[in-house]
Amino acid sequence: MTRIAVIVSTTREGRFADGPAAWAVARLQDTAGVEVDLIDLRDFDIPHFDGAPPARSPRVYRSDAVARFGARIDAADAFIVLTAEYNHSYPSVLKNAMDATFVEWHRKPMSFIGWGGVGGARAIEQLRLVAVEFEMAPLRHAVHILPDVLRVAMMAEDKTDPAHYESLNPRFDALVADLLWWSDALAAARNSA
Repeated sequence: MTRIAVIVSTTREGRFADGPAAWAVARLQDTAGVEVDLIDLRDFDIPHFDGAPPARSPRVYRSDAVARFGARIDAADAFIVLTAEYNHSYPSVLKNAMDATFVEWHRKPMSFIGWGGVGGARAIEQLRLVAVEFEMAPLRHAVHILPDVLRVAMMAEDKTDPAHYESLNPRFDALVADLLWWSDALAAARNSA
């Protein structure tokens, strides 16, 4: 069983993330051999990071919130990060959460679902660079929610209706197939080390 953590990386009031999160989780729950863990950063009161580098003191947590977050990241085999694009970048709350941990992410694959004017492409590109520094495998396949889908979902009465995202299903399926391949390959390598 592959445990995929779906990370909701925005905590802003009125966020768009809940719709794509519901859609992604529903699609993953229909995937054989996958266990889904929805990690919403709203559920973790992670303090602003100002401690010793986690790379030098692995799994030494400054608060219960960071310990809970670290345990969930540790337990995952792969990640799908849902990200808005704020000012050409990804949400600072995600950067802070990642900076409070380190080894928990090692040698695991990460894929992305982004939204915004260019489908979150700039935020995703920056996250790929950060993932490399965390010794992860950032993957090529991503889902970009462009304004044509974004506007319809934002204007809808039920913003979490998976029907808003059906046109993105082929992209999501490619993302999941790639993520599972890399998850299996990296898990085998981690287990043999």
